Amino acid sequence: MSAPVTIAIIGAGVRGRTYADRAAATGRATVTAVADPRPHARDTLAAEHAVPAAAVFDDWRALLDTPRVADVAVIATQDADHADPAVALARRGYHLLLEKPMATTEADCERIVTAAEDAGVLLAVCHVLRYTPYSRALTSLVAGGRLGDIVSVEHLEPVGWWHQAHSYVRGNWRREDTSTSMLMAKSCHDLDWLTHLIGRPAVRVSSFGGLYEFRPERRPEGAADRCLDCAVEADCPYSAPRIYRPLLDEPDRLWPLSVVTDDRTEQGLLTALRDGPYGRCVYACDNDVVDHQVVNLEYTGGVTASFTMTAFTPLEQRKTRVFGTRASVEGDGRTLTVHDFLHGTEVIDTGLHGGATADDGHGGGDQALVDAFLDAVATGHSEHILSSGRESLATHQLVWAAEHARRTGTVVTLPATTPTPAAHPEVAR
Repeated sequence: MSAPVTIAIIGAGVRGRTYADRAAATGRATVTAVADPRPHARDTLAAEHAVPAAAVFDDWRALLDTPRVADVAVIATQDADHADPAVALARRGYHLLLEKPMATTEADCERIVTAAEDAGVLLAVCHVLRYTPYSRALTSLVAGGRLGDIVSVEHLEPVGWWHQAHSYVRGNWRREDTSTSMLMAKSCHDLDWLTHLIGRPAVRVSSFGGLYEFRPERRPEGAADRCLDCAVEADCPYSAPRIYRPLLDEPDRLWPLSVVTDDRTEQGLLTALRDGPYGRCVYACDNDVVDHQVVNLEYTGGVTASFTMTAFTPLEQRKTRVFGTRASVEGDGRTLTVHDFLHGTEVIDTGLHGGATADDGHGGGDQALVDAFLDAVATGHSEHILSSGRESLATHQLVWAAEHARRTGTVVTLPATTPTPAAHPEVAR
């Protein structure tokens, strides 16, 4: 049996812990170092994986001053802090498992891709939607010609009302100047997935959307700045106590309560809601990212797609309808209903693993991504990774083009590029 793949975790938050746990659970990898400035997050992950004290750092830069301590660096810092550790550690010979988005500027994304290419290391951006059993079943249908040629696609991301309030109104991704746009932070997954499914590069894009609900003008009469002080809190679906209190009874569920407080007691939660950002009224925050957006896409050959991201739903799996020349298919993240124009209707159970959230493993995508990346590192064969650094850069560029279209009210024509390698070449003609 080959030696286990060794991993350094850069950023010990929810995503860093997820990838560490998923890798270790395979028995094929061990966590040998962790770097995070937050003592509780850093020390908790280190203890869970028995990382030696000499390999526990409060700054990733400390890894540059030591001999290489792992085969892989998992970069799971905040979005704006991805580029510098990714570039520096690639140059030191670490393979990179990089949480999405790659970075918050095109220049930084290019720096990361170039550094990995120059160093000859593997780079996998965590586009976990590509790896789910559901996605593999759907792309297999397309590859097998069951749908004929794809002509158009409708795709919905139901963010969830409480998830929007948690992450994008009160949380770390609420402001573009400290993070990035909503489309990049949440939905670069989706524009990447559409490219993967359709197997063609996009050529034109338009977009519309904005911040409708979570702004001072929508504040209910009598609302206070904090939920714990609010006379109308009981009638507010975005109430922080309503969202977080039930999670105290779910000790095995890490996210989202782990982001709110390290003290999972009633008093610990009340203190966090009294003093911290997650107890603020959603109508009295400093957020500016959109809460709804549509993106319209044209791909080579005239194929079209529409994408909708909205906060105003339950938090559920993505929903997709694909229209082909011989069949259409409706998917809900778990099942695929195929309407074959010759042979009638068939319902396919795709064997979904887990729910829609990060805490549920993104429908099996987290584990499958980690498995594929470990295969690539162990064998040296990059084909186990379903998107190269350049492909990820291209779909990030598509997100920026869509954002430019939204802000300017224009249709943006994308520059001609090398065609995206198709997930199913036989239909990408």
